[in-house]
Order: sequence, then C-alpha cells, then structure tokens
Amino acid sequence: MRKYVSFFKLRFVMGLQYRSAALAGIATQIFWGMMEILMFRAFYEADAAAFPMTLQATCSYVWMQQAFLTLFMAWMMEGEIFEAIVNGNISYELCRPIDIYDMWFARSMANRFSKALLRCVPVLLISVLVREPYGMAAPVSAQAFFLFWITLFLGAFVTIAFCMLVYICCFFTVSSVGVRMVAVSVVEFFQGGVIPIPFFPEKIREIVELLPFAAMQNVSFRVYSGDLAGKALEKAVFLQVFWLIVLIAAGKGLNRIAMKKIVVQGG
Repeated sequence: MRKYVSFFKLRFVMGLQYRSAALAGIATQIFWGMMEILMFRAFYEADAAAFPMTLQATCSYVWMQQAFLTLFMAWMMEGEIFEAIVNGNISYELCRPIDIYDMWFARSMANRFSKALLRCVPVLLISVLVREPYGMAAPVSAQAFFLFWITLFLGAFVTIAFCMLVYICCFFTVSSVGVRMVAVSVVEFFQGGVIPIPFFPEKIREIVELLPFAAMQNVSFRVYSGDLAGKALEKAVFLQVFWLIVLIAAGKGLNRIAMKKIVVQGG
C-alpha cells in the first residue's frame, strides 16, 4: 500500500505545478457556467413549472459542475497511459513489483484531485458572489453538506474506476481514439454533464439512474441542494457503492486477462 501512496503523492504534487493551466481553466469554467445559467434562465422564464428542480437548485448544480469538473469528466483521462500502451513503454511498468491497475488508479486519483483543488475554490467563491437566484446557494442543511462530501468522493471513485476500464480496453485495440471518443460521449451525457438527470423524461430517467454514470456527479450535486433525499438518497448511495465495487472488480479481471495476452514488439 505504501508504494501506491507514494505514486499518489508524486502525481498530486506534479498536478499542483500546473498553475497557469488552472487559471485558464478557472476563467473558462466561470464563463461556461454563466452561459449555461443564462440558457436555463430562458427556459425557466418560459415555463418554470415544467422543470423538476428550482432555478436556484439548477444554478447551484451548474456551479458545482464547473467547480469539480476535473473530478467527473471522462476526457480528463491521462494521455501518458494511452501512449505507454500504444508505443510499448508499458513494458517498463511491467518490470516493477507493482500492480498496474492499482498504480494507475492511484495516479488517476492524484491527477483529478490536484486539478480540482486548484480550480474549485476560486470558482465557488465567485459563484457565491453572483446574485440570487443565479449564484451558488448554501446547502439545505448541515446533514446535506456532510452527505455531499461523502457522495462526491464516491462519485469521483466511480468515475476513475470507469476510466480504468477504458485504459485496459485499449490493450485489445490498435488505437485508443475510438474507445476514448465513445466513452467520453456516453459518460458526459448519461452522468448529467449536458443536462441534469432530473430533466430527462421520466421513463428514461428511471433507467438512467440505475446506470453507473448516474452514480458519478449526479448524486452529490443533487444532495447539496436537497433535490435528492430520503429513500431516493439511500438508493443512490447504495448504487454508488455497488457500481464502485462492480467496476473495480471488472477492471481488475480484465486487467488480468490483458496481462496474460500482452505482447510488446521491438526493443
């Protein structure tokens, strides 16, 4: 375990060095968040009763989505891992007395958490200063705020576990581009990255909420505003834990198969 903690620390410190990229990301995310909120405002002004969430809750959802973007977006996968698989540098990793899956999981955690740490505080501070109902609202209760953090980390782990499957699938393909494009598109839409999941038609929403993608950012953001509570919250947290276990088990199983079949050409 100590060696994987070391991998986490090294990657985390490395991620904190990219401050210029963080500043650019902060500016982009604030602008994008404002554009999304203006779009939602137009819909709410047309017929606010048609939406399952209040405008204030939706705005809070958008701001949290921008603040914690690097935790949940599938396109935040590490290019170095894909390159190592394609060009054969994975052979260096296989020489180490480590488990490839556990090392990549620790690296991915550090990469996402370091970027989120640099960006989330400025975005949240600015969102609080925006006038109601377009700014970030306070949590509905202390309990909701506590559960928000628990579900946030669970959702981040589910996202990482899914991305680990994408990495490992690339052992069985000639190019990683196709797998990445499909994964990014599917995750972004079904986790509520385009529109919040409560906005989906009811029959479709009931199915989507059972998928692993709904266990990512959807749960924590809705818990914060009080949109998810009671039995529905218990079910959502159960699904987060369930999908985390399933995805990790599937990733480790697929990784064992890949390690038996891997061939590195050249020298």
